[in-house]
Amino acid sequence: MTDKQIALTPDYSACRIINGGWQLSEGHKLQGTLDFDPVLKAFHQLADRGFNTFDCADIYTGVEDLIGKFIAERRKNSGKDDVKVHTKFVPDLSMLDQVDYDYVERIIIRSLKRLNKERLDLVQFHWWDYAIPGCIDIAGHLVRLQEKGLIDNLGTTNFDTEHLQQLVDAGYPLVSNQTQYSVLDRRPERAMVDFCLRNNVKLLCYGSLAGGFLSESWLGKAAPEKLDNRSLVKYRLVIDDSVGWDGYQQLLMLMKQIGEQRGCSLSNVAVHYVLNKQAVASAIVGTRSERHIQSNEKVFSTQLLAEDIQRIDDFLNQHAIPAGEPFGLEREEGNKHRNIMKMNLNDE
Repeated sequence: MTDKQIALTPDYSACRIINGGWQLSEGHKLQGTLDFDPVLKAFHQLADRGFNTFDCADIYTGVEDLIGKFIAERRKNSGKDDVKVHTKFVPDLSMLDQVDYDYVERIIIRSLKRLNKERLDLVQFHWWDYAIPGCIDIAGHLVRLQEKGLIDNLGTTNFDTEHLQQLVDAGYPLVSNQTQYSVLDRRPERAMVDFCLRNNVKLLCYGSLAGGFLSESWLGKAAPEKLDNRSLVKYRLVIDDSVGWDGYQQLLMLMKQIGEQRGCSLSNVAVHYVLNKQAVASAIVGTRSERHIQSNEKVFSTQLLAEDIQRIDDFLNQHAIPAGEPFGLEREEGNKHRNIMKMNLNDE
């Protein structure tokens, strides 16, 4: 059995499965709208069952406000103030050369108001383009706001290993880095895991379920011609760059077999795989309704054996890992991975 909570620092713990908010963003769906009443109901049930950590961002349109509404409801209805929120500070690409202390402070205060928080539990800093100077200075502004009491912990999101090292060398008190990590994307294993182990930095991993591709519903399916949302578009590219569609189908079958042996689902196996990796603290899993809760619970009532992880790794070692460092392809101008990114979202 996996413990539900893990210490990121001696004074701060988070759930090992973090409730992800990107799929709730207005910019995520390619068509249609989402009914938020079931989402709020699921949020309350998740928190009641110990899944008390939520991930969002200043650029996930509407999500900070939604979580803030949930926090206000929870305080009013039960008097509980037990919800932990990991948000992000992601200045727009078009603004990187103009960001100053006042800008940073304004965005952090805006997140506090949206989330109904007096202090942000974890702020994860992102910088779109390392060629534009100012990254270290902006990190310093976040440290100042931490010293003022507006922020508890500081992390990063989608940094590569070289620039994580630069932040640490500059004195940035790095607690965590949020990165894409899954059976389909093992780029963190090239250098980042070693860096994290040496510097006591925890990995908070998104993409563990590849936007839903790592589930029984895709078993035996032909490669789709059309996809419903940006997650599936994104992770279809990852499949193409790693195992390919045929290899992906073989991987699904292998994980299904392991899940049947251990009493859990294929998706549970995918989450277990990431949580068993070195330097990993948590997997971020999108939750939009009550039906996801039971699946998340299953992770904490089952476990994989070392031989199960090895079987998956032996299969994956026969296939490619997407090129370069984490988020490297997504930064590369003209790359298909970058072309689906939205880099100017704060005004939407």
